[in-house]
Amino acid sequence: MKRAKIAALAAAILASAPAVAETRSTLTGPVEIEAVATGLDEPWGLAFLPDGGFLVTLRGGELRRYWPEGGYVPVTGVPAVFDRGQGGLLDVMVPRDFSDTGEVFLTFARPQAGGAGTALVRGVLEAGRLEDTEILWEMVPGSSGGRHFGSRVVEGPEGRLFVTVGERGEREAAQDLRRENGSVLRLNRDGTVPEDNPFLDIPGARPEIYSYGHRNPQGAAFAADGTLYVVEHGARGGDEVNRIEPGLNYGWPVIAYGRHYTGLRIGVGNEAPGMEQPLHFWDPSIAPSGLAVYEGDMFPDWRGDLLVGALAFDLISRVDPETGFAEVERIETPETIRVRDVRMAPDGSVWFLSVGNGAIYRMFRD
Repeated sequence: MKRAKIAALAAAILASAPAVAETRSTLTGPVEIEAVATGLDEPWGLAFLPDGGFLVTLRGGELRRYWPEGGYVPVTGVPAVFDRGQGGLLDVMVPRDFSDTGEVFLTFARPQAGGAGTALVRGVLEAGRLEDTEILWEMVPGSSGGRHFGSRVVEGPEGRLFVTVGERGEREAAQDLRRENGSVLRLNRDGTVPEDNPFLDIPGARPEIYSYGHRNPQGAAFAADGTLYVVEHGARGGDEVNRIEPGLNYGWPVIAYGRHYTGLRIGVGNEAPGMEQPLHFWDPSIAPSGLAVYEGDMFPDWRGDLLVGALAFDLISRVDPETGFAEVERIETPETIRVRDVRMAPDGSVWFLSVGNGAIYRMFRD
């Protein structure tokens, strides 16, 4: 038996073994945390399936389907990825009508001439294979280098797709509407552009752009009231939470609350006319990646709060809109090591991906 098959078999056996929950403390009382899956190499995105299973992406290019009864299969048919630096297979999204359509959406760094660009692909999930794949959008042109791809894909209240895109390390491109670097995009499910997108009638502007002036947004989620929140990496400090509105400019690299890694000031300072202020910023940086807006019943004290994964400081940050978007708690446990993604499960539990532990965890209360 080949080594890869042995590893997959061992992981499947481990995934089906009974989980042991550990009791951890939070400001609102004890919680239980159990490992759902382990032995993952750079887990990036997580999405729940209506049958009780779930999908997880590994940055190296593997999409896994975990079954409700335990174990998993690697999903075939996933496009080739640019696995370099921060590039690779990124987010996964299961739309609300999956039971009818079987559709799954993925973001990834797509190899291109001279480098790579963030891209969005749609496919139909048939057991352990992605069928009828179609690239709905890709950054044109892409660029060399392996940083700042973004990228989350979320479904809006009306079924439209919102995709976050990093500026690929080309700072000034985030202020150029002729390029999609450093933006939040809004697309129809078939990849076409909605007729009410804000820059549709601006000569030379990319019509997919919904907002711009972002650095490297790696978390996005809708609240129950339809508000879209995005979290993005700053440079040395200045990570941000933003409320996304159509046509607005979020300032990068003209304004920021951090500094360049050299210590020099970014742009003109903290504010400028026509540029939005963040709802919250972190300094020093927590390196935010992954965002859930908690709307469940299992943790009633968290309802409406933003749960933000942190790749630095090994924590989940809880940000409360009712306190002016202040950070009201840092959930720090042995499991929260380099948290890449955070999701609220259908039962109200909170699942998160730990890159440092190579694991998926479930946080819950009985």
